[in-house]
Amino acid sequence: MYTGIVQAVRPLLAVTTYPGHNQFTIDLTPELLDDLKIGASVSVEGTCLSVTEIDGTHVKFDAMTATLERTNLRCFKAGQGVNIERSAKMNAEVGGHLMAGHVATTAEIVELSIKETGAFITFRMPPQWARYVFPRGFLGVNGCSLTVADVDDTLVTINLIPETLRQTTFANYQAGELINIEVDHQTMVLVDVVERTLKATLART
Repeated sequence: MYTGIVQAVRPLLAVTTYPGHNQFTIDLTPELLDDLKIGASVSVEGTCLSVTEIDGTHVKFDAMTATLERTNLRCFKAGQGVNIERSAKMNAEVGGHLMAGHVATTAEIVELSIKETGAFITFRMPPQWARYVFPRGFLGVNGCSLTVADVDDTLVTINLIPETLRQTTFANYQAGELINIEVDHQTMVLVDVVERTLKATLART
């Protein structure tokens, strides 16, 4: 599990393509390497990946084809920065909201505005996932726990405070690019239960 508070943006050193998976080599800081072991789970741009190799500060992760198809990891290029969060420890403060690192879908950025007066990002969600997004609800975006400001059908807008821009990769994105979306699991359950209940009630009338 993760808290949705990005700990660092780290450079992606290499992307190696193999049959059935891609391997990513990321340079981590000593703080992020603390007690890191093979098999440990790390959130990379919001996607839960397992450590496969550690060589000094260079850490390797594998992403299978299914993961690449569901996330923006398939767009990764060597040299870019990626959001990193180590898995949460017991009794640690949850600064955002609990996240699993299981990306539900990608969303296309429609607009990213960064000005002195404020910043926001607007993106288009697939309809089957947009039904779980509500104003003032939680959403995981590239591994960052954010509060939804507005929803207009499939268009979602989120305000970005300066600290979020400083600590994450959002400022490096452009309109037309894809971002990873993790929908709040409790919200999904509530929406599905309500819809099933209403459907069953209407069927009996």
